[in-house]
Amino acid sequence: MNKELMEALDMLEKEKNISKESLFEAIENSLVTACRNHFKKAYNIRVEIDRETCEYRLFAEKEVIDDDDEPIDKMTEVCLHEARETDPACNVGDLVNIEMDSTEFTRIATQNAKNVILQKIREEERNAIYREYSDKEHQVVTGVVQRFIGRNVSVNLGRTDALLNEKEQIRGERYRIRDRMKVYVLEVRDSNRGPRIMVSRTHPELVKKLFEQEVTEIKDGTVEIVGIAREPGSRSKIAVYSHNPNVDPVGACVGVNGSRVSMIVDELNGEKIDVIPWDDNPGNLIQNALSPAKIVAVFADPEDQTAKVVVPDKMLSLAIGKEGQNARLAARLTGYKIDIKSETQAKDAPGFRYEDYLDDDYDEEEEGYYDEDGSYIGPEEDDEEAYEEVEYEDDDAEYEEDAAEEDVTEDAEEEDEEEEEA
Repeated sequence: MNKELMEALDMLEKEKNISKESLFEAIENSLVTACRNHFKKAYNIRVEIDRETCEYRLFAEKEVIDDDDEPIDKMTEVCLHEARETDPACNVGDLVNIEMDSTEFTRIATQNAKNVILQKIREEERNAIYREYSDKEHQVVTGVVQRFIGRNVSVNLGRTDALLNEKEQIRGERYRIRDRMKVYVLEVRDSNRGPRIMVSRTHPELVKKLFEQEVTEIKDGTVEIVGIAREPGSRSKIAVYSHNPNVDPVGACVGVNGSRVSMIVDELNGEKIDVIPWDDNPGNLIQNALSPAKIVAVFADPEDQTAKVVVPDKMLSLAIGKEGQNARLAARLTGYKIDIKSETQAKDAPGFRYEDYLDDDYDEEEEGYYDEDGSYIGPEEDDEEAYEEVEYEDDDAEYEEDAAEEDVTEDAEEEDEEEEEA
């Protein structure tokens, strides 16, 4: 048993995450290469390696010729008496596998075989790294600042380095060698020099993935992050929705005394995060998105994706935010183009008053209504009911007249009977 070779293969499999079968294939290929360099041909060479003992054997497939003939090529032909030492039943013209001695290889052939093994190990190591990090694409990983390449930053992820481009860095954020930080894996590309990994600190998904790591309710699917808008390094707004009516989505994300959201804020170096409840009603959603400003009215048009918002005079600057940031993030989060005015401005602005949305030709008498049972009664149906009611009233009047005539007749008959008795 080749114990040293077995230990080396076990170490490579454990440290480099390279399968042992790939290493055996590399050794087989290296021996074939050594044969080609030593004997100038290898098309008839076969290598066998015992996976349990790491013992290997080389065989050359040769044609059996008569003992009286001289082999033209000793790599392809063998005399009958030599062939019968391996296969006693062989005859002239048969093909026999003759074992070869690898110790005959020259130093150059051995060095070439070694290079083949090392090249295969490097290839398998690159493939293993690529497979590992391709599974982490669009995920958050922890890295250490390794070095600076111009204005770009090389971040060590453990087994390989990733590149943090200048445009993917948060403006104003300062990096130092050996700083630990979490980054979002944008892309993993395979190349001849190994996998190239691009990471980001500005991507909105970074905030989302950080919440998934910190908030258990998001991880198990109870709470869902429906939308997110971010201006890296300054402020983010996320809209959350709970699939369980007993779970408050905002409270779950913020945590007790803000413990959960504060962890994320610290990771993003003080970036402010607003967590708002998601609402299917666009008016309510826009109102939530513009928090902490108080809203007087929202006039949303789902078809044009526009909204007109009225706020108290003292809340106008808060609703718009510094340099329009609050309104800008709310527009990104909701997908609506938002126009904000104060109550004073809205008085003379078309589209910001309730009366602007009332129909001038509205005729109450011609409109239908809902009865006590919740059924809609149209104007035509209402007229039919009125007509039927009049008919019923006429019938009742006729019935009352007939009943009165019958009463008079009965009274007259009773008087006649009393006179006869008298």
